[in-house]
Amino acid sequence: MKILLTTLNSKYVHSSLALKYLYSVIAESELDIELKEFTINNDDNYIYTELARANYDLVCFSCYIWNVEKIKDICSNLKKARPNIKIMVGGPEVSYCSKEYMEENPAVDYVLKGEGEYPLFQFCKAIVLEQEDLSKVPALVYRDGKKIIENQIGPLPDFDRIPFPYQLLDCEEDKVLYYEASRGCPYRCSYCLSSIDKSIRTLNLERVRRDLGYFLYKKVKQVKFIDRTFNFNSERAISIWQYLIENDNGITNFHFEICGELLDDASLGVIEKARKGLFQFEIGIQSANPTALKAVNRNENIYPILYNVERLLRIGNSHIHVDLIAGLPYEDYISFGRSFDKVYGLHADNLQLGFLKLLKGTEIRKNAKQHEYIFRDKAPYEIISSKYMSSVDLIKLKMIENVLDLYYNKGGFGSTIDYLEGVIGKSPFNFYEQLADFYYSNGFQDRSHKKENLYRILYKFSLTKDKEGTELSEKAKHLLEKDLEENMNFDAVKKFHKKGWDIEKGV
Repeated sequence: MKILLTTLNSKYVHSSLALKYLYSVIAESELDIELKEFTINNDDNYIYTELARANYDLVCFSCYIWNVEKIKDICSNLKKARPNIKIMVGGPEVSYCSKEYMEENPAVDYVLKGEGEYPLFQFCKAIVLEQEDLSKVPALVYRDGKKIIENQIGPLPDFDRIPFPYQLLDCEEDKVLYYEASRGCPYRCSYCLSSIDKSIRTLNLERVRRDLGYFLYKKVKQVKFIDRTFNFNSERAISIWQYLIENDNGITNFHFEICGELLDDASLGVIEKARKGLFQFEIGIQSANPTALKAVNRNENIYPILYNVERLLRIGNSHIHVDLIAGLPYEDYISFGRSFDKVYGLHADNLQLGFLKLLKGTEIRKNAKQHEYIFRDKAPYEIISSKYMSSVDLIKLKMIENVLDLYYNKGGFGSTIDYLEGVIGKSPFNFYEQLADFYYSNGFQDRSHKKENLYRILYKFSLTKDKEGTELSEKAKHLLEKDLEENMNFDAVKKFHKKGWDIEKGV
């Protein structure tokens, strides 16, 4: 039997850790197994042709919110072309309401729920080696005639027994490599799938050091830990950070998702010793509204997080990414603006303005009626409106998200933005409201722009804010020239000035 493990990654530079785990568990058996990854940007016909022409007997898809809709279509077409092919899906997007998923998708023969390494191995023994029947395969959902059978999830395996996912595969130098030193999360955020796993399991530290040593030896560009709360155990986190500092190869960068309120003097003291660029940290603040935070089972006291993030930023050797979520319970548009101002005031390297998604299996989806959540029917199930925010409010925040990404997160406008915020906006949030209104009312969202044209657009915006007798736009133009020269090469600056500041001529 010829088996394929596959998925559609969100971008080419991303790779699938789940497939590598599955491959590492079954590749050394007598099974004929391949691993092949696509992206959601690949043409549907290309993916279909690659799968249909290869004569696979079993194709296994890893499903997430960004790819599940496209995978549904691929499965349907693949089954029509090759009726005898068997199709299995797994991953978080199909692990909940699995029977309903199979009823809605007749092309799918099997669903594997939850952690799939050993259930897949047992499934292959049942199907290929005929050593056991399907009823004994834990976490499997399958068809028995017209009936759909759903087996119970078995006990979770010892995490240390699962092989290092890169042991049989080359490290892809042009991709971000993912790694996890723990599974589960100690927190119970009601919008997060990790809250469903009531335990946290860790790899022993010697195993972690050995695995990370392999990445350092290979001199990969970036390793992204997918641990939901990497520093849930401060002593353990410090031990790993210390190892990476002592064995730094001067090339590899390590990304961690951490809880800001758990940072302590010892943690910050170790981080301070790291090479600039060795670490980057993602910190989910989500809101500064204590009622909203309490409603989603987060610590309602925001100030320890803000204080620790400020300390981390003062160290200045790591890229810091912070998150906000629009649409949480009890947070209206005005309250969100206040949350934005507090978090924006940290001046982190990146501020992600995200939107609440009602993921299958989460507590907040189960309580959607309580908060009058209206959300999209298809993945990623993002909210459209709620008791607290209208669809118009959320659309305005979408517009702000766009200009925030263009002018803050992508960088290159620092001096100008700082100046304009102070003289135009009543607050940072109000400034981005005005910038978003200008950007969209002029139709600039209708096409993509080279960075040089974003300077012209910001200058045009400053002209609209010039009051009689003021020199606001001239000051802005001077600062834009400074930002331009600091962030673009000499030839690009020369070309820019040749075209001038008129946006119509620059396009």
